[in-house]
Amino acid sequence: MSSIDIHGVGMTSQRTRERLVQRLREGGIDNAKVIEAMRSTPRHLFMEEALAHRAYEDTALPIGYGQTISQPYIVARMTQALLAHGNPRRVLEVGTGSGYQAAVLAQLVDQVYTVERIKPLLLRAQKLFRQLRLRNILSAHLDGAIGWREHAPYDAIITTAAPEVVPEELLQQLAPNGILVIPVGLSGEQELRVIVRQGDTSQYDEEVIERVRFVPLVSGTTSA
Repeated sequence: MSSIDIHGVGMTSQRTRERLVQRLREGGIDNAKVIEAMRSTPRHLFMEEALAHRAYEDTALPIGYGQTISQPYIVARMTQALLAHGNPRRVLEVGTGSGYQAAVLAQLVDQVYTVERIKPLLLRAQKLFRQLRLRNILSAHLDGAIGWREHAPYDAIITTAAPEVVPEELLQQLAPNGILVIPVGLSGEQELRVIVRQGDTSQYDEEVIERVRFVPLVSGTTSA
């Protein structure tokens, strides 16, 4: 892939990753493609070096600017839910963050569009995407609450931050039969929802699949 250390050593080694994969299986992640994407994605590269030894723990970790890299189980759970309704080709991710979720998705779909409101996080993720040669990720410094209209509609949308209510803008950017995987609610009371558009109508099927804890979805953009 590149000159960066994608394989890791010690607490970032392949053996440590295999233990994480086993925990994901025990937690109900049974999509073989998702499991393989989680196994092959070097999570230790998506966080500060001081925390890299904890990369394959099944926990969320800070990445700066008040944000976190999501717990691997939640990344796998959301990805599996997204794939459960077919094979989406074009996926929008709201909240690039570390870039980890986008890197997992890039191995499973044709094109990932990802937006991040905090510019330094976006720049760091973009550098990693280039180093890992993930050429099917297109990213931008945008307000995720309004999606990315320029490239809509999307077969699927996934958000890595929680709004208090589902943004109407995101629903409007779903293709017919498109799927939205999104945490919703106030801090401490969030639900992970799967929302599926009924054909090309303005009707949606909705299912709550898990209680979760995410950082809030904040409107606007910032350069620092």
